[in-house]
Amino acid sequence: MDSTFIARMEQILSLYALPHDELYPVICFDERPCFLIGDHVAGLEMKAGQPRREHYAYEKHGSCALLMAIEPQTGKREAQVFDRRTKQEYALFMKELAARYPEAQQIRVVQDNLNTHSKSSFYETFSAEEAFALSQRFEFHYTPKSASWLNMIEIEFSALSKQCLNRRIATKEELTKEVLSLVKEREEKAIKIEWQFSIESARGKLNRHYREVNAENAQYQKT
Repeated sequence: MDSTFIARMEQILSLYALPHDELYPVICFDERPCFLIGDHVAGLEMKAGQPRREHYAYEKHGSCALLMAIEPQTGKREAQVFDRRTKQEYALFMKELAARYPEAQQIRVVQDNLNTHSKSSFYETFSAEEAFALSQRFEFHYTPKSASWLNMIEIEFSALSKQCLNRRIATKEELTKEVLSLVKEREEKAIKIEWQFSIESARGKLNRHYREVNAENAQYQKT
């Protein structure tokens, strides 16, 4: 945990502490690969004196990608399932996300540093005019390396995994139907995320790392 990690962490924690502002919503975004797996009943070798037996195996049907965003303070959600997760899919998703917030001056997005998570993706997908206009809608905030726990969308992915994504689903169509249905249900219930970890908490609980960056940070150490 170096100074770059701490700087990015505190920037994100400061965003999470802000009151809700419709003009500057804070959105958490990430993507998750989903493997398409079906059940298959296979016969076992028959042996003399034993009844015919079967066992369940599984068949791999490729994979797809779930791209998702959540506004933790309102419970508003956006989710799409794509065949791949390239710059084009990212740009298309962000265009749809921007459309969900027509009145926002700027949408502040917390995301990781994946090479597709860049405004350059807009320029490789849309005309320069449209790409520039879309890029002006967003302000990106990147999580530190190996710090996915700082992105609240991971909490939502965990909930989806327990209710849907931990089962074998054979087709993209079936997965899309189940995931979007569940996301819609959670949005209609306005299920929010109550974030507890603050800058003050970080400076106290992670003080050893803060001191390694600057000895003056010992003042935040909890006794």
